[in-house]
Amino acid sequence: MKTTYSEPATANWTGRASGAQEYLHEKVILHSAMDDWSPNGAAKAFALLGYACDEGVKRNYGRPGTAQGPDAIRSQLGKMANHLSDKVSLLDLGNMDCLDKDMEATQQSLQTQVQTILKNNTFPVLLGGGHDIAYGHYCGLRDYLGTERTLGIINFDAHFDLRKNEAGNNSGTPFYQIAKDSSEQGLPFQYLCLGIRKEANSGGLYKTADDLGVNYMSRAEFSIKQAEKVEQTIKTFLSRVDSVYVTIDMDGFSSAYAPGVSAASPMGFSPEIVLASLGLIIRSKKLISVDVAEMNPAFDRDNQTAKLAAALLHYIIHEVALL
Repeated sequence: MKTTYSEPATANWTGRASGAQEYLHEKVILHSAMDDWSPNGAAKAFALLGYACDEGVKRNYGRPGTAQGPDAIRSQLGKMANHLSDKVSLLDLGNMDCLDKDMEATQQSLQTQVQTILKNNTFPVLLGGGHDIAYGHYCGLRDYLGTERTLGIINFDAHFDLRKNEAGNNSGTPFYQIAKDSSEQGLPFQYLCLGIRKEANSGGLYKTADDLGVNYMSRAEFSIKQAEKVEQTIKTFLSRVDSVYVTIDMDGFSSAYAPGVSAASPMGFSPEIVLASLGLIIRSKKLISVDVAEMNPAFDRDNQTAKLAAALLHYIIHEVALL
């Protein structure tokens, strides 16, 4: 397969030195994903793995640069305070890279690594990269779970990413690919998309969503002002699945919060409603894995988007660790 792998780099983990693991750059353990590893008996363990690929974004006529997203997020996460117990492990397993534009090979490598992380009783935290990360991520989860457990997807996003892939796969096709695979395997396609913007999705995409039975909330509905409706929508969805995978597309946020993305818009949602939703999902104890996608350092301002992505992951890791 045309995939390369980058070992985790100490240069991504810098910050204030406390000498007492008060910051995550002092807590994280760098380990090669190519070598055998385990959380060494930790009560809970989290593994960061990067998908350093923007080939899908390029194929989808987006702005390249998301391949540098994983390391940009790490550099901000490391500076954040560590409130994890000594019994909780945080590992950085490096990046899966894209070679010779072979996005599909990179997705397959990611798929294998996700399954390995879960087999090691570790929670996968994936860093994108284009939203094509979702296809490889989902396939790894499905390989691990088998066909007996129902796997739901909750996508925080402005876009359905349900483009048909007859002309090839890209960052806009992952959930259509998953829907097709689910149909072929006789599995339900359980997909909830939160924050859909009408101006960012064609009529054809809405029809595809309806044909596939997709649940979604518009950006106007997905608001802290309608928190009760959002909560009920998420609870209803969670009641139908055994496990849930969360994917956060940073371009769903207003560019006031996240300018560093491939498809920026001021008409996005706020961090407040996303954090409230994540808390609800985590407390269900059904969350099995998470990724962030479309973080593009080339267009960021003062690392604002990287800091937001890191803060979301900081929240998720710490809340899951408390379960």
